[in-house]
Amino acid sequence: MRTRAIGNVDVSAIGLGAMPMSVAGHMPDEAQSIRTVHAALDAGITLIDTADAYTPSSDDIGHNERLVAKALALWSGDRDAVLVATKGGHTRTPGDGWGVNGDPAYLRQACERSLKALGVEAIGLYQHHRPDPAVPYEETVGAIRDLLDEGKIRMAGISNADPSQIRTAHEILGGRLASVQNEYSPRFRSSEPEIDVCAELGVAFLPWSPLGGMGAAGGLAGPFARVGAGRGVSPQQVCLAWELARSPVVIPIPGASRPETILDSVAAAELTLSEEELAALG
Repeated sequence: MRTRAIGNVDVSAIGLGAMPMSVAGHMPDEAQSIRTVHAALDAGITLIDTADAYTPSSDDIGHNERLVAKALALWSGDRDAVLVATKGGHTRTPGDGWGVNGDPAYLRQACERSLKALGVEAIGLYQHHRPDPAVPYEETVGAIRDLLDEGKIRMAGISNADPSQIRTAHEILGGRLASVQNEYSPRFRSSEPEIDVCAELGVAFLPWSPLGGMGAAGGLAGPFARVGAGRGVSPQQVCLAWELARSPVVIPIPGASRPETILDSVAAAELTLSEEELAALG
């Protein structure tokens, strides 16, 4: 497995997005989820992304974190080599809605809850999940800085941030911003400026929903399918390889809830697209 850097840690060039294992309505049973995590780890994935808000209901906060922790505990490999990234600041509301809370006191509470859910003394990568318009961004990131200084978290990241917020976080964290997680895919390319800022600052960029738009309904499967057919690989592999080619700081985290899905995604780490293929993909 090829690797890329998050802070001072080398991780697999493809990570595992664990969210689909905790989505109400179509989440798999626990045994299948554990098989999916183990398949990813056995294939060389060393980055798993979760969040306290990834839960099938608002009264089960931390569901996905606990699931990831259980799968790791049952795995026979080197758990210390796996970076688990979680997030706080995106909340679940009654009726299974979503909210935000960037208050420093809440983030401290959320971090403590995540530490317990993951069963660790320090979180490998803790990311502020989504800006809260009711709280100055500087205060929110200041809380993440304090958690980093106290050793509650080993690395700090942000998510759903614009270029200005990335620079602000980088400054407040004293140059220790390790990652930015934004939506990015063939269908959703508006995070191009954020990728460029991350490349400039030496910060990892983790695309969430990196396979967005790959379905026929999205209208983007055509060129990716054609390149895939020529290579004998899936359009999804071509999509992830296209993202890896965008910048050395990009580390896609495709979601999966079946072993077959993540194993297909893993193969993208070894797929290098030609200049002609990249041009055809736009």
